[in-house]
Amino acid sequence: MLVTGLVAASLLVATPAFAHDELEDSTPTAGETLTALPEQFSVTMNEDLLDLDDKGSGFGILVRDAEGLYYGDGCVTVEGPTMSADAVLGEPGEYTFIWQVVSSDGHPTSEEFTFEWAPDGDFAAATGSAQAGDCNGTYVREPADADLDPIPWVIGIGVGVIVGAAVLLLWLRLRKKKQ
Repeated sequence: MLVTGLVAASLLVATPAFAHDELEDSTPTAGETLTALPEQFSVTMNEDLLDLDDKGSGFGILVRDAEGLYYGDGCVTVEGPTMSADAVLGEPGEYTFIWQVVSSDGHPTSEEFTFEWAPDGDFAAATGSAQAGDCNGTYVREPADADLDPIPWVIGIGVGVIVGAAVLLLWLRLRKKKQ
């Protein structure tokens, strides 16, 4: 009976929702070909972003060309669900757009994708930098790290320990009855 109660309790433990805010729009978008430089690069989420210090710390937009050079000073503006930065690009070609925001639930969310820069007419290309702009001490995680939220792992391990303990107790109880 004790074992059954432990197993039932472990399965009925309320767990928090793991849904993070989602990307609604960005400039540029993944795979897009830009022919004119927008005034701003931006990321808009489905909920207001959490900017605790009103300086954009923890937020970032990085733009990198195929040679690995970065464009822009790293300064971002956060207003409601949107983060933006001045748009700066170099020579035509493929660029990688990397962004990170702090979602309304306090979790960082990030992504990266490529886009093409093919300006119509004359364009004064900016000079890239080997170092990413870092206006406010912004830290941009690599997107692969974004899926490593520790909370599901901790809960999973906890449930595994409880179920393992319940199975061990059941096994010991059955073994004791056979003796």
